[in-house]
Amino acid sequence: MTTAINFQNLTLGYDQHPAVSQLQSDIKEGSLTAIVGPNGAGKSTLLKGVVGSLAPLEGQIVLGSHACKSMAYLPQQSVIEQSFPLSVVDLVAMGLWQEIGPFGRINSERRSRVDDAISAVGLTGFETRIIGSLSGGQMQRALFARLLLQDAAIVLLDEPFKSVDSRTTADLICVIKSWHQEGRTVLAVLHDDETVRAHFPDTLMLARELVAHGPTSKVLTAENHFRARQMCEACDGPPHVCGRDAA
Repeated sequence: MTTAINFQNLTLGYDQHPAVSQLQSDIKEGSLTAIVGPNGAGKSTLLKGVVGSLAPLEGQIVLGSHACKSMAYLPQQSVIEQSFPLSVVDLVAMGLWQEIGPFGRINSERRSRVDDAISAVGLTGFETRIIGSLSGGQMQRALFARLLLQDAAIVLLDEPFKSVDSRTTADLICVIKSWHQEGRTVLAVLHDDETVRAHFPDTLMLARELVAHGPTSKVLTAENHFRARQMCEACDGPPHVCGRDAA
């Protein structure tokens, strides 16, 4: 399989304190990969590095030819500003930004695609609702609809099921699986091992350093979880003790 993302001795961090250290691994095109690890393991930091919002302290991230063309990123919902008076249809239509630019017109064909994306996540009838009035699950559905319109080769999801109900989780997993079936590369930061085992064939376990990466059944073991906790606990002190900060 062709490599979509190659981590070459990658170190990422803040104020020169590493949160991900010397990561050497790669993500194959078309793979469906969960990123797991204890709190402070550097999972969200890794996604920020991939999307380019955080520059490496050392090493590099090399993207494959398809990845360079298009990438979609869903950060944790807590960083999404919901007080802005934006309707669901306007939020979802922002997924067309790369296609039409900031001043492009939403013609009938594009509006049909927006409506299809809203329908695909179960939000038909919510088009005119202001996003500030949505529940956590409804907001996450709208954000997934926006991702659908981005039509990206790589999709990065940071805790996509946090604070949403089980029905919403099941529906969004169906969207993720459809991306996988279409050959897109999907990376998702997750905390629930049961969800990972049931739906994600590959897993990358971090504890600021790489613990394991491969088939989920071989990565999600008691031994690897114990090792990951030990590695993170060793760096719970101040930076001058462990040389790294949590992320």
